[in-house]
Amino acid sequence: MIRIEGLSKSFGTTQALRGLSFEVSKGQVVGFLGPNGAGKSTTMKILAGFLVPTSGHAYVGERDVGVDTVATRRMIGYLPENNPLYEEMMVVDFLAFIAEVRQVPADLRAERIRVAVDRCGLKSVLGKDIGQLSKGFRQRVGLAQAILHDPEILILDEPTSGLDPNQIAEIRGLIKELGREKTVILSTHILSEVQSTCSRVLIINDGKLVADDAPERLTLGAEGGVITVVVGTRLGVGLDEAKVRQALAGVAGVTSVESADAEGPGTAGFKLRYGRDDPRRELFEAAVKNELVLLEVRRQHVSLEETFRKLTATDPSGPRAAA
Repeated sequence: MIRIEGLSKSFGTTQALRGLSFEVSKGQVVGFLGPNGAGKSTTMKILAGFLVPTSGHAYVGERDVGVDTVATRRMIGYLPENNPLYEEMMVVDFLAFIAEVRQVPADLRAERIRVAVDRCGLKSVLGKDIGQLSKGFRQRVGLAQAILHDPEILILDEPTSGLDPNQIAEIRGLIKELGREKTVILSTHILSEVQSTCSRVLIINDGKLVADDAPERLTLGAEGGVITVVVGTRLGVGLDEAKVRQALAGVAGVTSVESADAEGPGTAGFKLRYGRDDPRRELFEAAVKNELVLLEVRRQHVSLEETFRKLTATDPSGPRAAA
């Protein structure tokens, strides 16, 4: 649905993008992360047709944004970070104006506006001037204008910026709902938002891609993941720890087994290290096969925030590819 190839963009002596490349498939909800000045907004503006790249290409579907800008814009709903709105207009008039600008057929405009209003919860403020609305409702109006023409792709740049926790939860729920039927690129500094809404994360730093993976994989440690288990026997008899250790070491994906705290007599604790594939399903199967009871299974993660800091504190040599 989206393809970026060798994208570079310079503003005078400042190079915002440096050969950026990635693809987004239809139906994905992608978190687009990076520190301030990394090139996120520049990339989004190029995709939306507001900026022209210095070199490289951006494709929406099979169309080159630089060649067929009008057609690609019809496929995209864009909510910029600053959410520009005409504050002196009533919400209903603004949406009608956007429908006309977007060239929504006249016989479909009323229905498209109704759907956008319903999905974004704007019924109670339709007759109000936008300038009278709270920040949360203004963001809802911005999302409504982005989905009004029923685009295949949504590009959302900091959609929850400046909102209170309740407003963030409301907008996050709306983005989740929209993500069930559209391709979404979401740029945000709220990393918990990415973990709860996105199936994939792209991280850029200094205009280059430094990570491309699922959120759960990005929270693995540098040496893989860690699972702590406490086991007992079905019959409550003593454990042969050497035998248990051997059984756990044979679980597919487990790379090492270390001793850990137990929970008393008749139990044993182990720390299992694994690579990039979660071995918990195989672990349960091994427990059943060896007549063991799993009293505790706890998977340890580094935070996405910690991963983000590590990847953007320096300039890694290349992207971490998705498995």
